[in-house]
Amino acid sequence: MLDKIKNRICVLCGHYGSGKTNVAVNLAKAAARAGKRVCIVDFDVVNPYFRTADNRAELTELGVRCIIPQYANTNVDIPSIPAEFQSVFISDEFCIIDVGGDDGAIALSAYKERFEECGYDMVYVYNKSRPLISEEDDAAESVRYIEATSGMRISWLVNNTNLGEETTARTVEEGEDACLALSERVGVPFLATTAFKEVKGITREGVFYMDNATKRLF
Repeated sequence: MLDKIKNRICVLCGHYGSGKTNVAVNLAKAAARAGKRVCIVDFDVVNPYFRTADNRAELTELGVRCIIPQYANTNVDIPSIPAEFQSVFISDEFCIIDVGGDDGAIALSAYKERFEECGYDMVYVYNKSRPLISEEDDAAESVRYIEATSGMRISWLVNNTNLGEETTARTVEEGEDACLALSERVGVPFLATTAFKEVKGITREGVFYMDNATKRLF
């Protein structure tokens, strides 16, 4: 994934619960371990439950600069974008922006011109196992909605199909097939497939293996 992402700013978007935060955190860790100077932005103005802030300590230890909303991981549920976010447009870091849900793309639209000036890759994280996007028509509608509301073009599709601890190789591979079909449908190139390190038997090449960094609620 890192080799294919050419711009300094990488925006991760996708439907609710597709696993964007987990992909964002693992991508930041991989980039830091590859020697890059990395910044990660929690741009989730929608969902207060699964946040980049949950992994702040580990990311900071790896040298990743974390830009986190003021009220993240508190009992105050107020959507906010930290002022420090503006620094991504003048930094020389590899900046990963974790956008929350379909409607999180609305907040992106305020910065559309800045993204275009700097250059960006926008990655749509796809999870076929999620309700409302399990069918190709619905997934294609989600892609187009995010592009329309943000005013930005999606550069890549990533297959992040999983069922949490119940994920099997078949889950992942069926998700990749669906993601490839979606790629052809919407005219957006396929970037990679992700999978938890614990999943064995995947036969596809170029899989980006990840830790499951999602906070456990139960």
